[in-house]
Amino acid sequence: MEWMAWTLPTAVFFVVIALILATMTLWELASPSVPRRGFLPMATTRGDRLFIGLLGSAFINLAWLGLTDWTQWGAVVLSVLYLAGVMRWG
Repeated sequence: MEWMAWTLPTAVFFVVIALILATMTLWELASPSVPRRGFLPMATTRGDRLFIGLLGSAFINLAWLGLTDWTQWGAVVLSVLYLAGVMRWG
């Protein structure tokens, strides 16, 4: 049986996701979110927007891998911008 090779970028990715989730949990406990409407076609809370933003970022990265030969850093930048936009205006 072979185990997954944990590279530094893989570890950083999972640590960042864990920190985001912990931060959002603490933020929700300190200041409960109120659903609001943005450009998304439904009322969403901060947690909803985080989930939608992370899901969209995953699709951006998969599309980038499948459709281009460019370095993955472009997809990372695009994903961060997308996530920030959804969290702010979504």
